[in-house]
Amino acid sequence: MEELSMEKCCVEVQSFLKEQEALGKSENTVRTYMRIMNAFVSWIEPNGGEVNDLTRYDVQAYIKYLEQDGKSASTVDKVFACLSVYARFISRPDIVDRIKRTRPQRQTQTAPKSLSDLERKRILREVEKDGILRDIAIMYVLMQCGLRVSELCSLNRSDVTMSERGGKLIVRESKGGESRSLPLAVDVRYYISKYLDSRTDENEALFISNERKRISVRTVQHMLSKYGTHPHALRHTFVRTLVKSGNDIAVVAEMAGHKDVNVTRRYSKPDEQEMITAIERAFS
Repeated sequence: MEELSMEKCCVEVQSFLKEQEALGKSENTVRTYMRIMNAFVSWIEPNGGEVNDLTRYDVQAYIKYLEQDGKSASTVDKVFACLSVYARFISRPDIVDRIKRTRPQRQTQTAPKSLSDLERKRILREVEKDGILRDIAIMYVLMQCGLRVSELCSLNRSDVTMSERGGKLIVRESKGGESRSLPLAVDVRYYISKYLDSRTDENEALFISNERKRISVRTVQHMLSKYGTHPHALRHTFVRTLVKSGNDIAVVAEMAGHKDVNVTRRYSKPDEQEMITAIERAFS
């Protein structure tokens, strides 16, 4: 984890971030906390406060500043959540008690955007035609395992077990710091095997860059953009395909790494095209 600049932090903040790592928080979560605390420290000192001696007034004033600066309610909630964790770390839960903040407006829960069957087939056809083995394997893993891109980049060879009849993938870095086991479809097993058979290095990472280092999130995102898609679309497609196939919501939630089953239920809602098709079938 990169360090906060010394002029912007204190020992307690550094200790807080290191403890979150030790507690098993994901790298993305720790980096988010780092950015939030960095911004908070940068704001509080010019405004007469001290990060080593925080008060409830400091927290309330910062939340008000963020809202007046046009930050969204969801962004403010993320900041407040981080400050609440920090308050518990320094044994001062009182400084976040009864803090006033604007609540996010409840939005209509629609099904997350996923790829149509034609889009999915087009992407697979193009990557199989033009892509290198690594990129083909990545596309199949994202589309048929539903991993977050950070989870994919963290995979090691030892996380994959395959045989003639089946296989599984252990996802060790998911939100919440827990792991989950995913069965591997035949196409995923086929392309992972072909890719690994082509490797001559000893890097433990399942997917590596051209420089033979663990592949980065940015590299994966760039590769996907060449085929007109992105990680979220592939993950949504995975979940929605499982839901539409009639699988139990609890099973789908476990495979997707959703802590809240209600998040998974959103995928059972019809999207706009499905509603248009329903109207056309009924009244054409």
